[in-house]
Amino acid sequence: MSVRQLASRIDERTPVHRDRAADGLRALALLAVPTGHWLLGGFTLDGDGALHNASPLSAFAVFSPVSWVLQMLGVFFLVGGYASVLSYHRRPSTDGAWLRARMVRLGRPVLGVTAVWALMIPVLYAAGVPEDTLRTGAKLVIQPLWFVGVYAVVTALTPYCVRLAGRLGGWAAAPLIGSVAAVDFLRYGPYADAVPPWLGVLNILPGWLFAYQLGVSWGEGRLTRCGARLLLVGGTALFAVLLLVFHYPASMVGVPGEARANSHPPSLLVLALASAQSGAALLLHGPIGRALRRPALWAPVVVINLSAMTILCWHQTAMLAAAVPASFAGAVPGLTTSPDSASWIIARLAWMPLFAALLLLIARYARRFEEPWEAGTRGAKARRAAAGLLAAGFAVFALRLA
Repeated sequence: MSVRQLASRIDERTPVHRDRAADGLRALALLAVPTGHWLLGGFTLDGDGALHNASPLSAFAVFSPVSWVLQMLGVFFLVGGYASVLSYHRRPSTDGAWLRARMVRLGRPVLGVTAVWALMIPVLYAAGVPEDTLRTGAKLVIQPLWFVGVYAVVTALTPYCVRLAGRLGGWAAAPLIGSVAAVDFLRYGPYADAVPPWLGVLNILPGWLFAYQLGVSWGEGRLTRCGARLLLVGGTALFAVLLLVFHYPASMVGVPGEARANSHPPSLLVLALASAQSGAALLLHGPIGRALRRPALWAPVVVINLSAMTILCWHQTAMLAAAVPASFAGAVPGLTTSPDSASWIIARLAWMPLFAALLLLIARYARRFEEPWEAGTRGAKARRAAAGLLAAGFAVFALRLA
């Protein structure tokens, strides 16, 4: 079967009522995750041949605007809220059964990648990979998984988000901005020295719930084009004020050595960007949907969405699959050399197709972790229990608890 025939078959099997634009936006946000991590994450090689995390943003502050484009978690949470509310209204039974099904879909791939890495670590160590390299790799693998935990929590809040959307419409997300702004004022304002460092944790839930709540309001039909324009203009204006007047860090991702970071936990700048992106996504919904009526454009979107958790969970492994062997060869431009020169950026761009090819190869086998679990037989339960223990062991290692 040719590629064109396959695309046509996917297009023909797509239900008429499917919101192609929402799937397209999700696919775009998904692809931004590996692209951002592969482009903005590098390594340095120490004297013992071990890899350590580094970032080109440490040397190229002018590179920060790239992170504004690649930080699309706001769009992901927006579409997530939209899809969740549609699914919630179609639930066949209780709220609890609906939520359990959603949690299992999120949990299977996470359990898979962490269990596999738990098995790989002793093998790689026996093969001569330095312990520091293994810890660097483990940290990179577990880093994107925080998102799954946060997403699971906001998904559990869907029934409450639906009620708020019914009462307040698009304004249901406004109190979340106020909450994050208040915590930011305490963290960065005149009383910052008296505020404990852990206070920023209070921003994690409202910071990421903001776009999700917007998505729920969208799914409930409570966000108009006027509201979308307000989100775009207001978010853009707030973003500019925070950068130029209040001197928030320009990068949307953490930069090694910097005292402040925008995303972990989310600052008000993250919500401003999410607001602008959400407004733009809503305004472009119609044109995107019309463009995706073309089978050649729609087929890749379907494939990406079907592999969403595989992409999130395994893209760092794909990069490490290239960098770890390269570390035995010494200084390899774009892989093991310090990301502090223009030549590194050019070399890293040249390596990214290899990362993508490795991810495709890994996904061929890892996609099984997105498939439904076997029925509750004794053997299946034993395998799940073993995977759970392996995943817990990997988390202990990755978080340097052992």
